Amino acid sequence: MSHDGVGPRAVMRSVAFLTAGALAVTALAGCGSEDPAGKPLAGADIRPAARADVADGGTLRWGVDTVPATLNTFQADADATTTRIAQAVLPSMFRMDSRGRPVRNPDYLESAEVVDTEPKQVVLYRLNQQAVWSDGREIGAADFAAQWRALSGRDSAYWTARNAGYDRIEKIERGKGDLEVKVTFSRTYADWRSLFSPLYPKEVTGTPDAFNDGARKKLKISAGPFKVKKVDREDDEVTLTRNPRWWGAPARLKKIVLREVPRDGRISALAEGEIDLAEIDPGAAERITVAARPKGKGENEPLMGPGDGKSGRSAAEALRSWAVAKGSDEEAADEEAAEREERAEAAAEYAREQKALAGFEVRKSLEPAYTQLALNGAEGPLADERVRRAVARALDREALAEAVLKPLGLPSEPVGSHLALSGQAAYADNSGALGEQDAAEARALLADAGWVPGGPVKEGTKDEGEEKEAAGSENSSGEKSGESGSGDDDGTYIVGEENDENEDDAGDDGKAPRDSATLDGEGQPAHDGTARHKQGGAPGAYAPKGTAAPANAENAPVAKNGKALTLRFVVPSGPGSEALRTVAERISRMLKKIGIRTEISKVDDESYFKDHIASGEFDLALYSWPATAYPATDARPVYAKPVPAADGSLNVAQNYTRVGTDQVDQLFDQAITTLDDSERSALLRKADSRIWAAAGSIPLYQRPQLVAARKNLANAGAFGFRTPVYEDMGFLKKGAQGPGKSSPS
Repeated sequence: MSHDGVGPRAVMRSVAFLTAGALAVTALAGCGSEDPAGKPLAGADIRPAARADVADGGTLRWGVDTVPATLNTFQADADATTTRIAQAVLPSMFRMDSRGRPVRNPDYLESAEVVDTEPKQVVLYRLNQQAVWSDGREIGAADFAAQWRALSGRDSAYWTARNAGYDRIEKIERGKGDLEVKVTFSRTYADWRSLFSPLYPKEVTGTPDAFNDGARKKLKISAGPFKVKKVDREDDEVTLTRNPRWWGAPARLKKIVLREVPRDGRISALAEGEIDLAEIDPGAAERITVAARPKGKGENEPLMGPGDGKSGRSAAEALRSWAVAKGSDEEAADEEAAEREERAEAAAEYAREQKALAGFEVRKSLEPAYTQLALNGAEGPLADERVRRAVARALDREALAEAVLKPLGLPSEPVGSHLALSGQAAYADNSGALGEQDAAEARALLADAGWVPGGPVKEGTKDEGEEKEAAGSENSSGEKSGESGSGDDDGTYIVGEENDENEDDAGDDGKAPRDSATLDGEGQPAHDGTARHKQGGAPGAYAPKGTAAPANAENAPVAKNGKALTLRFVVPSGPGSEALRTVAERISRMLKKIGIRTEISKVDDESYFKDHIASGEFDLALYSWPATAYPATDARPVYAKPVPAADGSLNVAQNYTRVGTDQVDQLFDQAITTLDDSERSALLRKADSRIWAAAGSIPLYQRPQLVAARKNLANAGAFGFRTPVYEDMGFLKKGAQGPGKSSPS
């Protein structure tokens, strides 16, 4: 059977390709009869087909980023391919549906419900009576108990990356029969559905050695429609084959081969027939779209040079003879002929690839993840919430979303929540807690913080005793602080100088033009505590009424104490990050309109997170967070207030912006113990409003999901919120068309 759903929830410890005290909360968007969660902006695009129309057999070759270092999703080096494999070969008690909400997985569960709340919460799982491991043993309480002990955090011998939820379990025991599992919690846990997805057999979780090492390269026992046959690190691929003990609908495919293919090599791999399915970047998507168009006469034929085409001479030979006859020396003629032949060969290769790519199509949706602008509030100008809010109020988020998504034909609404995406239960557009884009208000906030246009700037000064260089300053070697020298196109440059060549035609309101260039790709705040009000607005979100920036100084750089306000904007430099770099430049031009200069530093992709984001070596940065079905659990470490560690350092968990409040923490704590779904969603929306008001991170747009798929491949592609239903994937029978593209749901 087919069902909606996605497998294990995204783990918030990784960021994939890719955040105040007594602040009034604005009315929640959509309150009333209409569900503020709305609908997903885009549905899955998988060429859905009935199982009867899908051929029995065949091998799906799926291009992925990596052959995973481990097959254990609970280890720190697990990655997206680890999750893909787990979804195909292991039990998940709950999956996410097309709206990003958890639903019971009937292949493993007949039911799961909270049966007691006093004196303690008790959840009773009734397992599918056919559910067995691949060795024939029934899935049961022993597997649940072994996974709980491994992930509870009580035994440090287990090398686990997370234990959220498992640390709240008091005991696990067998119910009235072998098919019942009774889980008793020591503390109420609202996100109990997140547990045991995936579920590993007790042979993996029963001992530290098996958990730490045994499941890294092999999974001898599984319980899904597929099983792991081989992890081949020499050929960079993982082979999955049908599980003969699978009790559900039989897998249509005989094999799935997950093959490591670099992003920049996927067009060639598709054209050479090496893979059938792969995520791609916008440039590759455009090539496939062009290849699928009807061709005119002679289109895509190789380019030919001078020559009669009848003598058998190559274009280069003909060109050389022609050039010599016209008086060119032989050496120059040879060079010109070689260049022409090289161009002709490249054109011929392009034409061959385009012909092969005509057998593919682009399936597109939106990922369950969003890109945000992160503002480091640990120190420097952004430690002042007024400056952070000024930055946020300068952004035209709608223009940024349109620039990335509209050219791809995807919905381009800005994301309105830090904790969920449109369609998910906790979603509501809470950006009103901060306020809409308004350059005048942004300049007023800067003025209130002491940053005024036209002030004197002392170039090259540095406070005595200052250990860390100010953003935008130069070190003793004359290099920009934090500059990466990773290539001719890398390094640091400032946006906002008077003669900035990147000046665009944005108006004084700071809004970027809608017809700008298409992209290539992708607590109480710590100051004087004075509340600043604007009539009808949220306290603390605005400068005092009547504060205004000096007249006719909209574009002048702002300065304070002789220093210009320059923020170091860190972006990755590698291929595939073109969209982020272009968005960064657009944001920089928007900030220039309110007098803030930005120093854009391009850094190596491999060091971007470890050496810059996680370590706090940035003022502004762009990266993405996944949106899960369990924000009370998964989002808390991202927005929790940093606390001092025992060694005197600051423990930020995953809150890389270093901005947090006690009140946000309290709302998360309330949400995680509230079993009523609607009440929990309301608490999360309140928390999100306060996160917006603190202006540590600004959600921009949902990430695009572009997938190249062979045209006759069914039930696979851009899954959106949904997890793949692996047993339904396959190639259409001859003559079977299926309904084609999925419609948004």
